[in-house]
Amino acid sequence: MRLFTCPNCRQTVYFDNSACGQCGTAIGYDPATNQMVAISQSAPYCANADHGACNWIAPTGGFCRACRHNETVPDISDVRNLSDWQTLERAKKRLFYSLIRLNLPLITKDEDSHRGLAFNFLADTGGETIMTGHNKGVITIALAEADDAEREKRRTEMREPYRTLLGHFRHETAHYYWDLLVSGTDWLERCRAVFGNDAANYNEALQIHYANGAPPDWPQRFVSTYASSHPWEDFAETWAHYLHIADTLETARSLGVSTEPMRDRSGELSADIDFDPYSTSDTQALTEAWVGVSVMLNELNRSMGLPDAYPFILSDPIVGKIDFIAKLVHDGRN
Repeated sequence: MRLFTCPNCRQTVYFDNSACGQCGTAIGYDPATNQMVAISQSAPYCANADHGACNWIAPTGGFCRACRHNETVPDISDVRNLSDWQTLERAKKRLFYSLIRLNLPLITKDEDSHRGLAFNFLADTGGETIMTGHNKGVITIALAEADDAEREKRRTEMREPYRTLLGHFRHETAHYYWDLLVSGTDWLERCRAVFGNDAANYNEALQIHYANGAPPDWPQRFVSTYASSHPWEDFAETWAHYLHIADTLETARSLGVSTEPMRDRSGELSADIDFDPYSTSDTQALTEAWVGVSVMLNELNRSMGLPDAYPFILSDPIVGKIDFIAKLVHDGRN
């Protein structure tokens, strides 16, 4: 994500800010210009700003480009539900930032009930535990995932090295875009050649995965253990990692990050990000820069006594899968 400035005093502001910390100007994010703008009659806040759940503008009134996809929100008369929903919305806004930057189609269910995208944010009720997932364009996010302790508990139980709200949004949205951009298109056979046959029984594949675990050679072929469970999950995990990489590289570029640590006596591991990660389909440049940045992130975390920020290895086959995603994103609508 790029850095933003206050439209009034030019002070650096954060993507989540609704006011400048220096001059106090009320500000909001305008996805049409990718800028922070001053709130006015011509650029009013999204309706969800009234609940502290959005700082985007909605020039036509009502909901912004991200919030208009909400189908169900929790009972916000419950203070805990409201706080958790606000947390989910912050992560969702970062997802939509990427989707808009990549110019991916964003269709609401009102616009097209079959091809539209919608979000349900649901709290556990009684004995029912809400599971995060995707079904025919409707993405359900369990409100419990907004709780750091609960999310860590689930991460440990499911033996995942990495589990974040933003990661959930990126992964589940991948299933939606598989339906929209791959299924029934000329990309389907190309996708199967890279990820495998999606016609394999999904429920049976998951049962086998949870019973037996990932194959011993999974690090050489899959970006995560879960990616090895079924071609749909391999696609979704790879899609999520492409978004991880593109957005983090844009942030690093905005901050002027350039790293050149010595890798070995034969060469250097460098990350000179002199390109726009969101506009390139040059996977080699993207992943080479990412290796340098991810090593830096991990070493910084280790110096702080924290787990690796990016606990994954990108083998050549995985880079090939990322290359497919990059080409699909940039060329899949042509």
